[in-house]
Amino acid sequence: MPGPTNTLLIEGTFEELVEELAQYIDGVKKTQGEDGSSLQGEIAPLLEQGQKDEVLKKVVTASTVLNAAPEKEFIAAYNLLVHLVRQSPNLDKFLPKICQNLSAPITSSPNNGPGLALSVLTTIFNVLPPDNDTRYHVFLAILRVVRRSSSFETLRPQLKNLESWLLQWDMDEEDQRKLYLGIADVAEDAGEDEQSYLYLLRALRTIPTEEVSNDEARTLSVRALKAGLSHPTHFDFQDLTALDSIQALSKSEPVFFQLLEIFNAELLDDYNDFKDEHEGWVEEQGLDDSILYRKMRSLTLASLAASTQSRSLPYQHIAKALQIRPEDVEMWVIDVIRAGLVEGKLSQQNQTFLIHRSTYRVFGEKQWREVQSRLDTWRASLEGVLAVVRQEREQVIRQKERELRSLDYKVNGSGAGSGGGRGGPREIDMMAD
Repeated sequence: MPGPTNTLLIEGTFEELVEELAQYIDGVKKTQGEDGSSLQGEIAPLLEQGQKDEVLKKVVTASTVLNAAPEKEFIAAYNLLVHLVRQSPNLDKFLPKICQNLSAPITSSPNNGPGLALSVLTTIFNVLPPDNDTRYHVFLAILRVVRRSSSFETLRPQLKNLESWLLQWDMDEEDQRKLYLGIADVAEDAGEDEQSYLYLLRALRTIPTEEVSNDEARTLSVRALKAGLSHPTHFDFQDLTALDSIQALSKSEPVFFQLLEIFNAELLDDYNDFKDEHEGWVEEQGLDDSILYRKMRSLTLASLAASTQSRSLPYQHIAKALQIRPEDVEMWVIDVIRAGLVEGKLSQQNQTFLIHRSTYRVFGEKQWREVQSRLDTWRASLEGVLAVVRQEREQVIRQKERELRSLDYKVNGSGAGSGGGRGGPREIDMMAD
């Protein structure tokens, strides 16, 4: 897979090497039973005339047959071809055809073919300068091979470099979208639903504002929406609702948009009403109702926890809201805790769920009112605490004052009534002086 830029070293002059490759291609053709003119014969006069690009054009066109080269010779043959085309100032004219060949099945090695193709494509990618936008087209070819071979794991480590590569290549939004969609397709085929969803979102973010209502944007938005709804562990839909192309679905795909709004902020009862209103629609769209129903139960419990003033939810309230049996409440609460939607402690003795932390699914006017109500409650509670502290402080101060007055009384009273103690002569001596 792509790595640091490196150098491909092959000894020999251009003429010597291209004749060697032409001879090899002619040999592979014969083993495949192909008749026709000799590539060596075709390029000989062009070499004499110094027409290197014309020579390369014929060699690259004929190089399709290299996919039938023996497995042990495959990489060496393609490396030689890459070395030759790199000597042309018109590299971009030849590499797309080579990448196309490598994206096709390697007939000589059905099992190891994808690995061989990836090895050559990686070499091409790495010998190109980092800021050469031809790397973009090579990467697309790599994606095609990875998708065909279901080898997403070979691609995963490189995805961390993607954004820096796009900056170096200076790709426009359309090309970025094409690349993101390519990765999303590869991830989806490999069963990497979360990765696929993330790159679908990135693709949507490249759609210009003036194009959010066109057919491509609508199709891609519906695909991303269905992926987000269907993912068992995806519960936050703000990433979708924040996109202009998703908002545009309110006009072009109102039923999809209605479903999104339910999962974004509503409760299980609302989802049931939606299904009654659009009977059979969920199944027609290829959505799994069991997954959606389970997610709505989890989201409903999260909303209950966030809106509960007392921070304590009785089991019976949970059972009613989630439409489950009371004995199943603890199982559902544990699932929602594991999903990271709430934190708390179950009290079997009191049949309540004590909420330690909860998160609002959306934060609008209603949530601001709830926060204000809680702040008012906390303020009243704190004022009560402060009043008690202030009262206790005043009592302590009064008590200290009483103690000081009592001590002062005792000291002054003792001094005035003493006639012959130690203090008497000391006072007389001072007076005498």
